[in-house]
Amino acid sequence: MTHVPHQLAEEFPDKADDISRLEQTDAHFARLTKEYDEVNRIVHRAETNVAPMEDLAEGEMRKKRGALKDEIYQMLTKAS
Repeated sequence: MTHVPHQLAEEFPDKADDISRLEQTDAHFARLTKEYDEVNRIVHRAETNVAPMEDLAEGEMRKKRGALKDEIYQMLTKAS
Protein backbone atom coordinates (compact mmCIF):
# COMPACT_ATOMS: atom_id res chain seq x y z
CA MET A 1 0.00 0.00 0.00
CA THR A 2 1.25 3.46 -0.78
CA HIS A 3 1.84 6.08 1.84
CA VAL A 4 -1.27 8.15 2.55
CA PRO A 5 -0.41 11.77 3.42
CA HIS A 6 -2.11 13.69 6.23
CA GLN A 7 -2.28 10.79 8.66
CA LEU A 8 -2.88 12.01 12.19
CA ALA A 9 0.46 10.82 13.55
CA GLU A 10 2.16 12.97 10.91
CA GLU A 11 -0.15 15.92 11.36
CA PHE A 12 0.38 15.94 15.14
CA PRO A 13 3.69 14.12 15.75
CA ASP A 14 4.03 15.56 19.25
CA LYS A 15 0.58 14.19 20.14
CA ALA A 16 1.09 10.59 18.95
CA ASP A 17 0.94 9.19 22.50
CA ASP A 18 -2.20 11.20 23.28
CA ILE A 19 -3.84 10.00 20.06
CA SER A 20 -3.14 6.39 20.94
CA ARG A 21 -4.32 6.80 24.54
CA LEU A 22 -7.54 8.62 23.59
CA GLU A 23 -8.37 6.07 20.90
CA GLN A 24 -8.28 3.45 23.65
CA THR A 25 -10.20 5.40 26.30
CA ASP A 26 -12.60 7.78 24.51
CA ALA A 27 -15.18 6.25 22.17
CA HIS A 28 -16.06 9.61 20.60
CA PHE A 29 -12.41 10.37 19.88
CA ALA A 30 -11.91 6.88 18.41
CA ARG A 31 -14.93 7.41 16.13
CA LEU A 32 -13.56 10.77 14.99
CA THR A 33 -10.14 9.34 14.17
CA LYS A 34 -11.69 6.44 12.28
CA GLU A 35 -13.87 8.82 10.27
CA TYR A 36 -10.87 11.09 9.63
CA ASP A 37 -8.86 8.12 8.33
CA GLU A 38 -11.71 7.07 6.02
CA VAL A 39 -12.18 10.58 4.61
CA ASN A 40 -8.43 11.05 4.28
CA ARG A 41 -8.15 7.83 2.25
CA ILE A 42 -10.97 8.97 -0.05
CA VAL A 43 -9.27 12.33 -0.62
CA HIS A 44 -5.92 10.65 -1.24
CA ARG A 45 -7.45 8.24 -3.76
CA ALA A 46 -9.11 11.17 -5.55
CA GLU A 47 -5.91 13.23 -5.58
CA THR A 48 -3.89 10.35 -7.04
CA ASN A 49 -6.61 9.52 -9.61
CA VAL A 50 -7.06 6.02 -8.23
CA ALA A 51 -10.73 6.88 -7.62
CA PRO A 52 -11.27 10.28 -9.27
CA MET A 53 -14.26 12.39 -8.29
CA GLU A 54 -15.69 15.72 -9.34
CA ASP A 55 -13.81 18.77 -8.09
CA LEU A 56 -16.76 19.96 -6.00
CA ALA A 57 -17.12 16.59 -4.28
CA GLU A 58 -13.38 16.41 -3.64
CA GLY A 59 -13.43 19.93 -2.19
CA GLU A 60 -16.27 18.97 0.14
CA MET A 61 -14.34 15.93 1.32
CA ARG A 62 -11.30 18.11 2.01
CA LYS A 63 -13.47 20.46 4.06
CA LYS A 64 -14.84 17.51 6.01
CA ARG A 65 -11.30 16.26 6.63
CA GLY A 66 -10.31 19.71 7.87
CA ALA A 67 -13.30 19.95 10.20
CA LEU A 68 -12.55 16.50 11.66
CA LYS A 69 -8.90 17.43 12.11
CA ASP A 70 -9.90 20.62 13.93
CA GLU A 71 -12.20 18.72 16.29
CA ILE A 72 -9.53 16.09 16.93
CA TYR A 73 -6.94 18.80 17.66
CA GLN A 74 -9.30 20.49 20.12
CA MET A 75 -9.75 17.22 21.98
CA LEU A 76 -6.00 16.62 21.98
CA THR A 77 -5.23 20.03 23.43
CA LYS A 78 -7.83 19.54 26.17
CA ALA A 79 -6.33 16.14 27.02
CA SER A 80 -2.80 17.52 27.42
